[in-house]
Amino acid sequence: MRRMNRALVTLATALAVVAVPAAASAAPRPAPHDGLQERLDAIVSAGAVGALAEVRDGRGVWRGTSGVAERGTKREVPVDGRFRMGSITKTFLATVVLQLADEGRLELDDTVERWLPGVVPDGDRVTLRHLLDHTSGLYDYKRTLTMPPSPAFLDGRLRTWTASELVARAVAQPPTFTPPGSGYAYSNTDYVLLGQVIEEATGRSYGEEVTDRIIRPLRLRDTSVPGTSPRIRGPHPHGYVPVVRADGMELVDYTEMNPSLMGASGEMISTTRDLGRFVTALLGGRLLPDRLLDEMKTPGVADGTYGLGLSWRDTACGVTVYGNDGDALAYQSWSFATEDGHRRVTVALTPDFRGDPDDAVDALLDEAFCG
Repeated sequence: MRRMNRALVTLATALAVVAVPAAASAAPRPAPHDGLQERLDAIVSAGAVGALAEVRDGRGVWRGTSGVAERGTKREVPVDGRFRMGSITKTFLATVVLQLADEGRLELDDTVERWLPGVVPDGDRVTLRHLLDHTSGLYDYKRTLTMPPSPAFLDGRLRTWTASELVARAVAQPPTFTPPGSGYAYSNTDYVLLGQVIEEATGRSYGEEVTDRIIRPLRLRDTSVPGTSPRIRGPHPHGYVPVVRADGMELVDYTEMNPSLMGASGEMISTTRDLGRFVTALLGGRLLPDRLLDEMKTPGVADGTYGLGLSWRDTACGVTVYGNDGDALAYQSWSFATEDGHRRVTVALTPDFRGDPDDAVDALLDEAFCG
């Protein structure tokens, strides 16, 4: 799931939230990374209950937290806390699809109809490449669901959604554009379909493939594909969503939920350390050959910044960094690295919807990559 929180911020501005002072650092920070704690504190001030980050570069490692792990307490955010990564899941999934292409088990220009007959109208015109780079034009199923701040959203927090149900909701709507490949429109439906394709191509769930191909080889011990399990195991900050009540807006703890709502498009759980390790391994060629990594970095549309499950951004100092960001309703995350992997930054936060923390996150990324 990706970037829905700007609308929620607007709807939740009336929410009365007492700002929590940033947690004080327990030990002096290394001089080379001075300024990062201030940037992390600014993220919390801009609109987060808590935040955590890891920066690794040639000068060492900096790990910090700010805010609190749970509203109404003084409990600090665990520096090794786990969180729902949202759409960074897509980068894991895309890597598996490209590995299968490298093995000759599928081709990027295979049609959806080839793998999922009759599932998508005109599926003989939509290719796996279109799904990977969001140029399919398929409607985003998320837009058909009841979402915060509607109280009805909470009624389904433990409901199990199947991929087929989510796709059916999407294809009942007209395409965002036609023909496929003629435009760009971010759609979670694309990756739910890719999860189904992986299962057809391998005879195993996409979660098993992600685990055996990426999580275990890279020893990402705190990363998981939860399926329908509602809990985040291990240390973690609590996440919240805004809900309309008779007397105004209320932040509701949404830490426990059935992640099948996001499925292959955004269900995974991880830590700042694990995500940084994954991104640098990917960019370093440990997961894909150079030719497919180059494909991953190729935008689906002219002047785009999203390739095959991988996005990129320019920092204030002109350095281009690669990775992805994710929005899992009650959690937001960013994980990027320089192309050579010498610098990597991962940030996660639990929004409180008082404001939009995106600019503050951008400032931290600039400080980390350019400072």
